[in-house]
Amino acid sequence: MTDSAHRSGSPVVEGPIPGTAATQFAPYDLSELGYIEEEYFVSGQAQAYASLSEGKGDREWLLSPVDRSEYRTRFVVRRPLDPSRFNGTLIVEWLNVSGGTDVEPDWALMHRHIIREGFAWVGASVQKAGIDGGGLIEGQNHIKVLDPDRYGTLNHPGDAYAYDMFSQIGRIFRDKSKGGPLGPLVAARLIACGHSQSAAFLVTYLNAVDPIAAVYDGYLVHGRGATASNLDGFRPGRPTGEDRPTVTPVLIREDVRVPVLTLQSETDVCLLGGGQARQSDSERIRLWEVAGSAHAESYLLVASRADTGALAPEELAAMLDPTAGLARFPTPAPIASGPQQHYVSHAALASLDRWVRGGTPPPEAARLECTDDGAGLVLGPNGIAVGGIRTPWVDVPVATLSGLGQDGGGEGMTFLFGTTKPFSAADLAKLYPGGLEFYLTRFGDSLDAAVERGFLLEADAPEIQALAAASFPTY
Repeated sequence: MTDSAHRSGSPVVEGPIPGTAATQFAPYDLSELGYIEEEYFVSGQAQAYASLSEGKGDREWLLSPVDRSEYRTRFVVRRPLDPSRFNGTLIVEWLNVSGGTDVEPDWALMHRHIIREGFAWVGASVQKAGIDGGGLIEGQNHIKVLDPDRYGTLNHPGDAYAYDMFSQIGRIFRDKSKGGPLGPLVAARLIACGHSQSAAFLVTYLNAVDPIAAVYDGYLVHGRGATASNLDGFRPGRPTGEDRPTVTPVLIREDVRVPVLTLQSETDVCLLGGGQARQSDSERIRLWEVAGSAHAESYLLVASRADTGALAPEELAAMLDPTAGLARFPTPAPIASGPQQHYVSHAALASLDRWVRGGTPPPEAARLECTDDGAGLVLGPNGIAVGGIRTPWVDVPVATLSGLGQDGGGEGMTFLFGTTKPFSAADLAKLYPGGLEFYLTRFGDSLDAAVERGFLLEADAPEIQALAAASFPTY
């Protein structure tokens, strides 16, 4: 398919739309943080594709256009109010719809670094479930339900068209003239990101669409499983139990056009089968697997909604306390409560942005050590996984943190939340005979090592150390 065929038709952008956008992870006042949020509607014709090659993994995907359909969707822009703060990089997040509505998990995990460094961010509604409902579980709060007057005119023809919609939304920001959806800002580079189901779509987008669309300058693929979405939008289920041997892993093509960093939790590697899609680091590919982390943890599910950077360490620590799930998702065991994925996500974005700018690539990381069947992890002292990216929360622990071991109830989502098993007072006394001061010294040494390796940021280190002091158990 020719590039001109792919680019036929120009979308129409309307906005900013008056009033408040329906969003999930930014309930705080962005203006107090020096940012503005605006929403735009975009409409046009989107292309669906079929594969001519049935290619998988690093083999070439050859596409053929099969249909075009009218669409009308929305995107949300968050950008610095002061143009001088903009660092030139725009992040475009493929909004996640697994729960039947649009959510922005990568914004939730990385917004502190995004705001601190002056990135601009766009949340793109490119899947039908976020607008009309559906998803892996039937949501009751898709955006037409949340605000039918505002979103009643939106029209999504189906997820087969999501890939081209994502290209078209990104291409809007390739316009170097001022006065568009970025206001006075002009983006020098675009980074695409997506978490969980969105990551599955991004893998297919990278393999099949990116070579002909050439819109984005880099990709953060976050929390993927073994497989990828199909071109018609269907995403296979997780490869566990009897289905596990039948899954064909989908790798990111070795000749990928631009830098790609894949960020994985223990849950992603084992329960979602992402370990089956591992590939070696290369000129344009990096894989980071974070020890002790889960697909969704206390920071993402609870603390991120209040964390503006102004919280006292004690307040943030309280939000990260191990809890047995949420109102909609009760769990028999406390969910994973370590904040390492949040802080490693900061480092991942910083490393990817530097790489996209032509700087040094992200550091190569050790892989988690898995059991022979790939469904479990090799455990070291205190029941903590061996290998992967090491942080103080797993090397100087006060609890066993894991992305595994949670029951799958709670509408089928809670297996993603991992587990926390706090140490007893006796165990803490053996590990840290000097009490809090002894613990903080060892924690600080581990923190310094993680910063030196490039997996945590120096800018986050003081907060991390203060959070450790506020989180140390007292019995």
